[in-house]
Amino acid sequence: MVTMSTAPKIWTRETGLVEKRDVFTAMKRGFRGRCPRCGEGKLFRAFLKTADNCAVCALDFTPHRADDLPAYLVIVIVGHIVVPTILWIETNYTTPVWLSFVAYLPFTFFASLGLLQPVKGAVVGLQWALRMHGFDENPPDGIPPV
Repeated sequence: MVTMSTAPKIWTRETGLVEKRDVFTAMKRGFRGRCPRCGEGKLFRAFLKTADNCAVCALDFTPHRADDLPAYLVIVIVGHIVVPTILWIETNYTTPVWLSFVAYLPFTFFASLGLLQPVKGAVVGLQWALRMHGFDENPPDGIPPV
């Protein structure tokens, strides 16, 4: 049986003072590969490896959980560009199969690689702005860091 605390929560001015986090600004900064808080520090130390913390404002990036979401979003974005283009070209023009492979596959590959890092940065910025996965000031107890 779970017992609930009956102590009233007292709201003060300090209780309401939390850092304002704009979702659009944080995602835009993350998309550019910058720290979602200050917009100046680098978010990535390698192609898809996030830095441990921001060199300017010392924001800790280790709690982020982007996982597979950036890859899925890139598939959706590139797929919505490539598939209608291929269908339009193939229905209106007769192209040899080899030419289709030479044109479509490299474009799809490079577009996916080009969007992967910015989309991951935007996802990390979104998580920071919404205080998800340890980006909150008061993380829950009992959850070990990964």
